[in-house]
Amino acid sequence: MRALATAKLEKPERRLSLILLLAPAVVWLGLLIIAPHIQLFALSLQEKIGPRLYETGLRNYVEFFGESIYWMTLIRTTALSILATALTLLIAFPVAYYIAKMLRGRTKSLLFVLALLPFWVSELIRTLGWIIILRETGLISSALLSLGIITEPIELLGNDAAIIIGLVYTSMLFMVVPLVTVLDSLDDRLVEAGYDLGGNGFTVLREIIIPHAMPGIVAGCIVVFMLTLGNILTPALLGGKNSLWFTDQIFQKFIVRFNWEQGSAFGFLLLLTSSLIVWAGLKLTRQSLATTMR
Repeated sequence: MRALATAKLEKPERRLSLILLLAPAVVWLGLLIIAPHIQLFALSLQEKIGPRLYETGLRNYVEFFGESIYWMTLIRTTALSILATALTLLIAFPVAYYIAKMLRGRTKSLLFVLALLPFWVSELIRTLGWIIILRETGLISSALLSLGIITEPIELLGNDAAIIIGLVYTSMLFMVVPLVTVLDSLDDRLVEAGYDLGGNGFTVLREIIIPHAMPGIVAGCIVVFMLTLGNILTPALLGGKNSLWFTDQIFQKFIVRFNWEQGSAFGFLLLLTSSLIVWAGLKLTRQSLATTMR
C-alpha cells in the first residue's frame, strides 16, 4: 500500500517535470514560428482598397497565378533547387562514405573537421569567394588565359551554373553530416558478406549501402532542398540582375514595395510548394519524417 501511494505521488511530479521540460520548446514554437505564420496567413488574405481600408479575399493569390512571371519563377526556383540538391548528394555521398568507412582514428576526425572548416566562415564571405573565382578577372579566367585555352577573359557569373555552384557549396555540410552519421552505423560485416556472396561493388552499393543510408539521404536532401529553395543571398550575388529567384520576388514585395499582403501570399505559396515536394520525396523513398529526422 505504501509503494502504491508513493507511485501515485510520483505521477504528478513526473507530469510537472515533463511540462517544465517541454515548456521552452512549446513557447519557442508558438511565439516565434506558429504565431507569426498565422499572422502572415491572415495578412495574405487582406486586400488594400484605400488608406487603412482592407478587404478580405484571395486577390493576392489570384494575382500570382494571373502573372506568368510569378509562377514561372517559382517553377524555375524549385527545379534549380532540386538540381542543386541532387548534385550535392552525388558529391557528398562518396566523401561521407570515405570518411565513415575508409578512415579510422585521428585521420577520420581530422578529415571530418576539414570538411566542416569552410562553414566556420559566414555564407556571405564564402559566396564572395566564389565571385573572386568566377568573375572575368578571376582565378579560372586568368588560369585559362595563361594556358592559352582562351584568347580573352570570360565572365562566369550571372548565369544558372554559377548559382548552382554556389548553392551546392553552401549546402554541402548539411548533406555530409547526416550521411557520415548513418554510414558510420553500417556494420562492415554486412558489406563483406555482400562481396562473399558474389556481389560486385555496384550490387553491394545498391542492395546494402544505399538502403542502410536511406534515412540519412532523405534527411540531408530535405534540409538541403529547403535551404536552397529559401536562399536569397547566393542567387542574388552569383546570378546578378538577370537571376530570377522566387525569394527575391518576396523580398521585393516586402522591402521595396511595402506590399506585405502580397508578400505574405507569395511566402505561403513557397511554403506550400516546399511542403509538397518534401511529401512527394518521402512517398517516393517510402520513408517517414520521424525516421529520417532521428
